[in-house]
Amino acid sequence: MTSLSRHSNLYLWATRAALALCSVAMFLILVKLGFWQLERAEMKERWQAELTHRQSSAPLTYAQLVSFPAAEQVTGYRLSVLASPASSQIFLLDNQVFKGRVGYLALQPMQITADGPWMLVELGFIAAGLDRRILPGVDVIEKEVSLNGRLYQKQANPMSSALMPEAGWPKRIQNLNLGEISQLLGQPLAPAVLQPDHLDGIDLPHPWTPIPLSSQKHRGYALQWFSMALAFALLILYSIYSRRVKTPKKQQDESRKNNNPHRTIIDEMTVANVNKTK
Repeated sequence: MTSLSRHSNLYLWATRAALALCSVAMFLILVKLGFWQLERAEMKERWQAELTHRQSSAPLTYAQLVSFPAAEQVTGYRLSVLASPASSQIFLLDNQVFKGRVGYLALQPMQITADGPWMLVELGFIAAGLDRRILPGVDVIEKEVSLNGRLYQKQANPMSSALMPEAGWPKRIQNLNLGEISQLLGQPLAPAVLQPDHLDGIDLPHPWTPIPLSSQKHRGYALQWFSMALAFALLILYSIYSRRVKTPKKQQDESRKNNNPHRTIIDEMTVANVNKTK
């Protein structure tokens, strides 16, 4: 009997220890997520300041753009070039949203120098129709133009960065994978897309979202995680307090029963007599 009681106590303490470790781990995870969101907010603020600085700086030349290291971000820099249509083949970047409408970003390859890499120029956002099998028509640049605008590089999709081109032209693509577009065209491409300030004869909007989530949203998410951590901690403390209050009361009841065995027998006999009467 003593051995069974010992094993029962060991099991009880092991269960409580496991629950305590899980509770502490969960609390630390929630707090960690909150601090991670704060770090993201600070990073976005620094990135926004850098973008503002780049926007106010003098425009790059095309030679400067193509000489940038491959790993360096050029989003936000301005560029002024004289460009000629390299192809009338248009790429439609899928799954774009602008002012609540779903559609595409139309991109056209342009030639900047005779022997330099081509460059993709954003023609603008065009809404998708109800039937995805029918692609929208897009007006293209047909002559040499002077372009002034800002550069951007789409962030890599952690789930998939493959181009996934569909048959035919305009060619619908799923990701802005410049390397695969270059292979498809058989021409090298500049490391960024140019979003012009204005295009004569093409009146399409140009969405600008270099930072998908603002620093304010990250701080809001951080507040949510910290609130969840606080609520979880209060719940655990309440559970511990309730257990400590109930334990002495339970011990007192057991002590009364042990000290008054006759009372227990009388209670049992009373219950038996009541049942017989019924």
